[in-house]
Amino acid sequence: MTDTPEADIRRIYERWHETVLARDIDGLTALYAEDAILESPLVLAGSGIDASGILTGKPAIRRFFDASLRKPGSALGRWYRTGTFFSDGRQLTWEYPRATPEGDQVDLVEVMDLAAGLIAHHRVYWGWVGFRALAPILDASRS
Repeated sequence: MTDTPEADIRRIYERWHETVLARDIDGLTALYAEDAILESPLVLAGSGIDASGILTGKPAIRRFFDASLRKPGSALGRWYRTGTFFSDGRQLTWEYPRATPEGDQVDLVEVMDLAAGLIAHHRVYWGWVGFRALAPILDASRS
């Protein structure tokens, strides 16, 4: 993709956020490797795609984002972040904090392992506000 891991990290950090905000499914999935893995409680909660919470491969990840981001009025819509991220050159991490200038939002930590300029493994960790938002969905999916 680019010449340096630092440039790849910055590109993934900026583009992932931009494409999620724009609900640009093509742009978002272009950031993932063909055999990428995505792990998130949201996969388990409401996508109807996989009961394990783990998706493997770009086509499955695309279907997940398409289903998740196309829902109008999604509680995940604010996407405020501070601009701070951490990386060791192979792994990228940042937070969507609970507290924002406009009030509380779903709190998430994004952790991505990068390889060859693409996301190889993406893990999403949910905080307590996010957990409270997911709990009713999880309960309904068990019925």
